[in-house]
Amino acid sequence: MRRIKLVVAYDGTRYCGFQFQKNGPTIEAELNRTLLELTGEEIHVMGASRTDAGVHALGNIAVFNTQSRIPVEKFSYALNSRLPKDIVVQSSEEVPASYHPRKCNSLKTYEYRILNRQFPDPSRRLNCCFCHWSLDTEQMQKAAACLVGEHDFASFCSAGSQAEDTVRRLYEVSVRREGELVTIRLVGNGFLYNMVRIIAGTLMSIGQGTFPAEHMKEILNARDRRAAGVKAPANGLTLISITPAGEPKEYERYTNDWIDYCVDRSALWTKGQVTMIIHRCLEEERERMIAHVRKQAFWDGAKEFLVKTAEIQEKMD
Repeated sequence: MRRIKLVVAYDGTRYCGFQFQKNGPTIEAELNRTLLELTGEEIHVMGASRTDAGVHALGNIAVFNTQSRIPVEKFSYALNSRLPKDIVVQSSEEVPASYHPRKCNSLKTYEYRILNRQFPDPSRRLNCCFCHWSLDTEQMQKAAACLVGEHDFASFCSAGSQAEDTVRRLYEVSVRREGELVTIRLVGNGFLYNMVRIIAGTLMSIGQGTFPAEHMKEILNARDRRAAGVKAPANGLTLISITPAGEPKEYERYTNDWIDYCVDRSALWTKGQVTMIIHRCLEEERERMIAHVRKQAFWDGAKEFLVKTAEIQEKMD
C-alpha cells in the first residue's frame, strides 16, 4: 500500500466546496470518481483544506492510499486526462504512510481579490469580488496589521465551526492595490471556518469608512462574531498554497492583550521536552492557553510538556 500526495488547483465556481456532499458536486467527489476509474479501487482522498462552495485553489493538498503500481509521477498526467477542465493536479508524489495533510505543521496562504471600480468586469467575475465603493487601502492595511501574531479569532469564525480552539497565528496580513485590483493576503498556521472571508469583509467595511481602522483591535478582543463585519463573497477567495512550516524555533515569545508567554524548545531534540513559560495571563484564559500550547508542542514532536511561571524560571536560572 502506498500513500500518494496530490497538489490540486481548481476553479471552485460550480462546486459545493472541496469536501464530499450529497447535495452537489465537490472537488473530493471528482477526485474519488477519477481515481476509481484510473485504478479500479474505491479511493477516498483526504484534503488539507476543506474550501467552501465557490472558493478557488492553486495549491490545495489531497492524499490517498492505493495498491496501484502506476509510477507516482504519472498519477498527475493520468488524472488530468480524466478530470474536468476546472480541476488540475499540479504534481503527485509518494509520502510516508503516517503523513496526514491536516495533522502536520504547515503554513497556509490565502488571497482575497477585490475588483474596485465603478462597474463590474465580466471577465473577472468568477475570481474577484466586485466593489464599487472606493476603498481606502491605507486604512485597510493599518487595520490588517492588528491581526498579525497569535490571537483568539473567535470574532472571525462563523457559527457551525467544529474547532475546539479558536486561537490561531497569522504571520502576514497585508493589503495592496494594483490599479483596480485590491488583494488581501493572509499567511497563517491555520484558519477557522469562514475566517478569511469575514476578515476580508471587515477590512472592506473599514476601507469604505464604515468604522475606523483602530476599531479592528476592539473587534478582535471582543471574541464575538457579532462584532465583525459581513462575510465577503466566496468568489474572491483563493487558497494559494500549503507549505511545510519547517523546523520550529528553539525559543519564541508570544504576546497579546490577555497573555504573554514563551515556548522553550531547547531540549526538544535531545530530551523531547518543551516548556511553556507564562509571564502574564488572565486567570480565565490559563487552562485554555496551556491546552493550546500543549497541542502544538506534541505536533512539534515533544514527548514531555512542562509549564512554568516566569518567576519560577528566574529562580532556576
